Amino acid sequence: MGLIKAAVGAIGSTLGDQWEDLIQCDDMDENTLMVKKTTKSGQISKGSRIIVKPGQVAVIYDSGSILDATAEEGPYTFDQSTSPSFFGGQFGAVFGEMWQRFTYNGTPAKEQAVFYINVKEILDNKFGTATPVPFQDWSHAIPNQMTGSLMPMGVKIRCYGKYTFKVFDPAMFMRMYAGTGEVVTKDTIIDQMSSEVIAVFQNISNELGNSKYKVPVLELPSYTDEIKTIMDERVFDEPIRNRGIRIVGFAVESVSLDEASDKKIQEYEHNANSMMQQGRVLDVMEAAAGNANGAAAGFVGLGMMNMGTQGMSNNVMANAFAPVNNQVQQAFDPYAQQTPVQPAQPAQPAPTPVQEPAVAAVVAPVPEVNAINCPNCGTPSTGKFCMNCGTKIEAPAPAGPKKCSKCGADALDGAKFCVECGQTL
Repeated sequence: MGLIKAAVGAIGSTLGDQWEDLIQCDDMDENTLMVKKTTKSGQISKGSRIIVKPGQVAVIYDSGSILDATAEEGPYTFDQSTSPSFFGGQFGAVFGEMWQRFTYNGTPAKEQAVFYINVKEILDNKFGTATPVPFQDWSHAIPNQMTGSLMPMGVKIRCYGKYTFKVFDPAMFMRMYAGTGEVVTKDTIIDQMSSEVIAVFQNISNELGNSKYKVPVLELPSYTDEIKTIMDERVFDEPIRNRGIRIVGFAVESVSLDEASDKKIQEYEHNANSMMQQGRVLDVMEAAAGNANGAAAGFVGLGMMNMGTQGMSNNVMANAFAPVNNQVQQAFDPYAQQTPVQPAQPAQPAPTPVQEPAVAAVVAPVPEVNAINCPNCGTPSTGKFCMNCGTKIEAPAPAGPKKCSKCGADALDGAKFCVECGQTL
């Protein structure tokens, strides 16, 4: 039993009244994946016409076995006396194998039908992470104090995008879904498939965050080609392929950090910018991480950002960053000294003897009236700009200790964080 291709003009000719049955499927939109068509009697008579349209596969089924199949569009005549021809172009080999091993349980003892399978690319399928997924962000690398090397910052992201898919193995697809009803729609499988696509994305994001790719976390949407390549190489969509379906296109449209990760990166960048000029952050970090003298330990402040630690006192932070500040200063100015040169102090006058009690008084040097030390070079100046280097000089802060804006506690002199609650001053 097989299909014999008919002349195209025969569809609308006077030979039409000689057809026993006319079987075709006109309603295969992007939501329809498979449709079962048969006659009122459940049998397909010899000489019946079977029409196959573009993007369709027609499979002739007879009581648990496959009689013939084709993915080549056009009109066909069903002839019970001929052997299977298995027209089909790209699916020819698939159909031949399907004919050998296909079984379909639960069918009436005598039933013939045509299964039409949609093999067009199914577009506009959305996916999104229900909960944030982990990602290794090398664009905010931190030093590993145990190994003296850099490691990525662990963050969590939310991701949204679209994918496309198509049936690439009609035999496998038919075995999975032929018994589920007369019509199989995309809605039937999309929930399970979307869950599997999220699993695919998480595997891919782990790959893109490793030491080979080092993709910055917020640049994931621009790595569409790499995502598809990794998916094909690692067969991350294997559960989907096992149902005769393959993901064709995969596009990430938006990536966002969860609240904790966003805060972690903001603190990282704030502290990094306070240590060095923009553009040299990673270079100096790598130099510090590889310093055998322990310069990597100076990045303990950055490491603590990754652990979400707050509430450190000013003295602890100053000691933690001191080695790094010295190294950064050397990186940008190799002639700079690690300790700023203080301006020369005027000579102290000899102590003046007194009578009762007979104790020598020490007279402290008298600074110039209203003079303010330049924050850049330390030269005392009385104007708005340093007379030595031209740096703008801000007026001193009003007398009295600073107050924490969060808890109201008195701040230590020169402190950047509140010792009571850890709030940035």
